[in-house]
Amino acid sequence: MKWTDTQRIAEELYDNHPEIDPKTVRFTQLRDLIMALPNFDDDASRCGEKILEAVQMAWINEAE
Repeated sequence: MKWTDTQRIAEELYDNHPEIDPKTVRFTQLRDLIMALPNFDDDASRCGEKILEAVQMAWINEAE
């Protein structure tokens, strides 16, 4: 997965971290959670606030 795979990342986060409320995650924590996903393979420097925001919104939608 790459940073642009926002929906897939959100699904993986939902599956791997059901105990976390995505509405309460800080962007720094979110970045770390994404980079720790087993199928994630992208450079941390390619991550920006807009990508993290998109992932967080997708994760919130997945959780609801």
